[in-house]
Amino acid sequence: MDKHQHTRLYFLSICIGSIALVFAISRCSISFFDYSLQKLEFSFPESELRRSFYNAGDENRAVDSRDVVSQQILSVRSRNDTLQSKPEKKKKKLNRRRTVEVGLSKARASIREAASSNRNATLFSVDLPNAQVYRNPSALSQSYLEMEKRFKVYVYEEGEPPLVHDGPCKSVYAVEGRFIMEMEKSRTKFRTYDPDQAHVYFLPFSVTWLVTYLYQYNYDAEPLRTFASDYVRLISSKHPFWNRTSGADHFMLACHDWGPLTSKANEDLFHKSIRVMCNANSSEGFNPAKDATLPEIKLYGGEVHPQLRLSKTLMTSPRPHLAFFAGGVHGPVRPILLDHWKQRDPDMPVFEYLPKHLNYYDFMRSSKYCFCPSGYEVASPRLIEAIYSECIPVILSVNFVLPFSDILRWETFSVQVDVSEIPRLKEILTSISDEKYQSLKRNLRYVRRHFELNDPPKRYDAFHMILHSIWLRRLNLRLT
Repeated sequence: MDKHQHTRLYFLSICIGSIALVFAISRCSISFFDYSLQKLEFSFPESELRRSFYNAGDENRAVDSRDVVSQQILSVRSRNDTLQSKPEKKKKKLNRRRTVEVGLSKARASIREAASSNRNATLFSVDLPNAQVYRNPSALSQSYLEMEKRFKVYVYEEGEPPLVHDGPCKSVYAVEGRFIMEMEKSRTKFRTYDPDQAHVYFLPFSVTWLVTYLYQYNYDAEPLRTFASDYVRLISSKHPFWNRTSGADHFMLACHDWGPLTSKANEDLFHKSIRVMCNANSSEGFNPAKDATLPEIKLYGGEVHPQLRLSKTLMTSPRPHLAFFAGGVHGPVRPILLDHWKQRDPDMPVFEYLPKHLNYYDFMRSSKYCFCPSGYEVASPRLIEAIYSECIPVILSVNFVLPFSDILRWETFSVQVDVSEIPRLKEILTSISDEKYQSLKRNLRYVRRHFELNDPPKRYDAFHMILHSIWLRRLNLRLT
């Protein structure tokens, strides 16, 4: 072997040895990485375990951190989610979305069966003992149970308080703030942090606070529309969910009169999204097939006025007055009422503004009927105050879609009079028999619970009835 051959052989052996060394080091590194990953999989805090487990596809089960088997299942799923390819992730998301739609299909079938069958009243009498006030108590009972079982709301986290994630809780628009604040609570079982498991998506801005902080007192709502438009643009560019349905499975909620004006910021928000609003005027674009009416509930310091709280005194208070109204002259209906009945009949005290020495709620508590005419807008807290005071509401309005009217039979606990019949109000009310009046009053006392805001919320109260209205609109929406 000459000198050159010896040199080539020496160089070749060095190369082979280097390659073998690199391979051995890489194998050791991979093994160490796998070992470290396995150790870290069980080190997440319990809150992360719960959230990850929900994301894995089980909607109704919460993970106990002491449950070793659940943790092992979680760790495998977490590792698979981390290491799987993008097509696999996309497929998993599609499967979760398909699961949501399959669940809704099952809910529709069970509700249809309940609605069409002649079920025994004992199946729903515990939750809905007064079947008379509902359009279909069996269907409502089944729908409510399905909502409790399945319904999930994703709340967008974009934005800062007070315009977003906050709202008024101590005013005429209190229901707006109370709903937002309740949905912001992590303990609310209807909220999900996994958008792929959500049935609807909530835009948590407060129209009342938009008016408070952005309105310039020049009757120009453009700053409100600009904010709403920017918010939709933000969430639609950051997330895929709005663009997937053009906002049809999204909802906004507003009790302020300018809720409809604000929703005009985006064409899809106005025409396709679910709008939950106190100002539910069907002549101004409110569509009860997709929109829901929000009851206007006035709270003082966060509570119902003391004179309107349910008590034995309220239930047995004498009612010497036939009917009562006191309020400002604005809108198209009130001038007609005042023109015909303002201080015309002692049996029906009607005032433009109540004198300061008289008490508004004393009159409501001492009257059989309370006139509820529309003002500038169709909604008024007077309607819910009449319910609280057990004063039968006499609804004088045009194009007002009443709260929860898709499930409640308002004719069983209120009197609806056409505006053209205002001159005949006393004749209409005196023609109602005492038996009929007592039935209206009993039913009114019963439905009160559906218009009460509780902390924490109770089953079938205002918070849950609002959610149920949104749930029904989502059931009507079929996504492919």
